[in-house]
Amino acid sequence: MQARHDIGMGRLAIIGKHLREGSAPVVNLVYPPRCPACGDAIGEHGGLCQECWSDLAIPGDPCCSLCQRPFGEGSPEQERICAPCLGKKPIHDGIAAGTLYTDVSRKLVLGFKHGRKIGLAPLLARLMAARVPTGSERRLIVPVPLHRWRLWTRGFNQAALLGRELERAGRGRLLVEALERTRATPSLGGMGAKARAKVVGGAIKVRAPMVAQLEGRDILLVDDVLTSGATSEACVRVLKRAGAKSVVICCFSRVLDEALGSATQKRRSQ
Repeated sequence: MQARHDIGMGRLAIIGKHLREGSAPVVNLVYPPRCPACGDAIGEHGGLCQECWSDLAIPGDPCCSLCQRPFGEGSPEQERICAPCLGKKPIHDGIAAGTLYTDVSRKLVLGFKHGRKIGLAPLLARLMAARVPTGSERRLIVPVPLHRWRLWTRGFNQAALLGRELERAGRGRLLVEALERTRATPSLGGMGAKARAKVVGGAIKVRAPMVAQLEGRDILLVDDVLTSGATSEACVRVLKRAGAKSVVICCFSRVLDEALGSATQKRRSQ
């Protein structure tokens, strides 16, 4: 039955692809493609202009072996651990970030989350998927949850939309309701690490019916932006308490001001 369902879904995906490709010229005529970051004209929908592409900071090697924090040139090739991880070993099992937080990535995130441009999800997820290896059949994709009132006012969970695109890209199976935010929490901006942890402490839990599905599984925890890590750390804790084998945090953009300079310099020298 499952195999028959998968075949049917595959056929629907192929049909949908042909329909999109066939209607693309009409859509481009009625709605000329524009760069979602700067508004300049581009060749087709779903991409960025050349200048904005070049201004994205893509993290890469060399990086911390525990959290993938980019290092500068000349770092040791093995057993590279950054200062924050040396001071406190992370409870997660890695961070896969599509970009570092720059002006261009900020515009994309704001347009996606607050500008309600949900059509940006495939573009953002493609950059995220490039940082996640394929081939884990048992990997589950779990979005960071929104409180029900935030979900009601916004109309969508941006992390769930990104998770759906990652599932389509073959990076795992989406389990959209694995986590629940039990109370509304204020913005964490301007708070210290202890204050952030206190605010989100106890605000996130695993839904009881989902515990059995999480046990012994590799988890890809998805969010749009990773700032202090307080919310994602709270999610990682409850997932591991529920029996998850590993939890890798996957985000579109990661705020790392101290690493941004070397990453940008390396990109522009290429």
